[in-house]
Order: sequence, then C-alpha cells, then structure tokens
Amino acid sequence: MPELFSRIVDTALDRTVVPGFTAVGLGLRRRLPGWPADPAPGALAGRHVAVTGATSGLGRRTALDLAALGATVHLVVRDTTKGERVAAEVDAAAGRPGAARVWWCDAADLDSVRTFAGRFLAADLPLRAVVHNAGALPARRTESPQGHELTQALHVLGPVLMTDLLLPGLAADAGRVVLVTSGGMYTQALPADDPEYRHEPYSGSVAYARSKRGQVELLPVLTERWAPQGVTVHATHPGWARTPGLDASLPAFSRALRPVLRTDAAGVDTTTWVVASEPAPEGGHLWHDRRRRPTSVLPGTTPALADRVRYWAWVAGATGLAP
Repeated sequence: MPELFSRIVDTALDRTVVPGFTAVGLGLRRRLPGWPADPAPGALAGRHVAVTGATSGLGRRTALDLAALGATVHLVVRDTTKGERVAAEVDAAAGRPGAARVWWCDAADLDSVRTFAGRFLAADLPLRAVVHNAGALPARRTESPQGHELTQALHVLGPVLMTDLLLPGLAADAGRVVLVTSGGMYTQALPADDPEYRHEPYSGSVAYARSKRGQVELLPVLTERWAPQGVTVHATHPGWARTPGLDASLPAFSRALRPVLRTDAAGVDTTTWVVASEPAPEGGHLWHDRRRRPTSVLPGTTPALADRVRYWAWVAGATGLAP
C-alpha cells in the first residue's frame, strides 16, 4: 500500500508539471516510500566519465558530483580556458589532483567530434559513462559547420556520432550513455519531415524542444544498436533548474519561476544516479527524479514507427553511420 500511494503521488506530480518539475516535486518525492537509494560513497572510484558542456550550469555540477563519487571526469568543452577553471574546482572539491581532465571538442561539429573521439580512444581509457549535456537555444536559425540546424547537430547528431565512435571504451566498462534532455520536448512532435527546420518560420524554443524530442525517440533505436556491446542508453530530464543557460535563453521564464526553480545539484541528481547506481537502471528509457517517465503525454506527440525510422535514417545519413 505505501508503494502504491507513492506511485500515485509521484504520477500526479509528473502530470501536473509545475509541482513535479520544480524543487517542490523533488522535495516531495524524496520523502515518499520507495525512493531509490543514493549511489554508495566511492561508487565511481577508478572509473572514467566524460561530460560534454561541462564549463557551467548542469554540466559543471555533474562533473563535481561524479568526481565526489570517485570518478575521473573528462570535461569535453569548447572553451578550454573555462574548462581548466572548472577542472581546478573539481580537483579541489574532490580533494585529489587529476580528478578532472579537459578535452577540446565542439559537439555540434562532426569533424571535431571525430577528432576528439580518436584522441580519447588513443588514450585507451575504459569509460563508465558519457553524459551528453552540451546544449544551446539559438534565437535565430543557425547551422553547424556541416550545414545542419544547430540544435539538431548539438543535441542529436554530435552525441550519436560521439557515442558510436567511443563504443570500444564504453564496452570495456559496461558503459552507460546519458542524453540530458528537457521536459520541453513534451510539447513537440518528432520533426521527421523537417529535421533541419527549413520549411516554417524559425523559433529557437521550438527547435530546442524538437531536438530534445529527437533524443528520446531514438532511445529504442540506440538501445538496439549499442546493447550488443554491453552499453545502455538513457535519457534524463532535470526538471526546471536555475542555470546561466536558462537565465540567458528564457529570462522571463527564469524570473517568473525563480522561487521554485531547482538548484543545479537537484537538476543533475537523476543523471548522477543513472551513472553511479548499481545495478544499472534499465536502459532505453526516459528518467526524471529517479523514475521512468512516459515520453509522450500530449495528443499528437507520439510518433508513428515510420516517423522514427525516417528520422533515424536522417541521423544516420548526416553522421555517416550505417543505419
């Protein structure tokens, strides 16, 4: 009975969105029966984890929290000066030199992703996890160096290609792949007919949400692709957390909800849990506040199988991967 009550309350928080996505939701859920246990102290000792977009916000906090569990965290960043500052902060917080290492990579540039992956594999490091956290919400339609719409390049194409190239390292440690998505994806359908956003007036927030929809709709495809290597793939959404990125991209939203926005530590809680808990959570699912969540709740946002197949064909073609 306590477990049933817990699930009813948890689901109600999730479907009503505002309490569930804010600090209120996480605070309540932690007090409910059945809250999953925290990872054990030192759970990631001797393990290597790569985190993209690690110079600020949720990426920085993810690096700090994974290092606190013993991981060596590889900060995959565009700005190495900022990356070195975060690395020094991680080392100091973890109390050990070398807790963080900086790698340059523009995750939206597929050539940069290939170069980074080659360098990382040459270091011969087993990877417990890759956390794809790098994100952007451009005000105007912007293209990657390969000519792809930026949010799709950064949130979908780059992460898929990077993971595929890093599979030897991930396979060596039964690796976990985490796509940090957004609750905003619930508002949009999969853009299978126009992934590059060429055929209607551009909206940065819509493009962002569509690319995040793309991440969760690829979970079954990527699970089938990477499971034979012993690698699991997960999507996590952090709820509404206050970060520099949120303040810059959605300032009115950030100001209106500031009293109830989550801290960065609360925002990365589920990502840290997915990476560090034992046994690993079941792959192929969307997670929020340590629970599996549906990927669609609004009418018209559940894709047909043909849409997912068409979208994956576009991703495979854009990245040069075999479908």
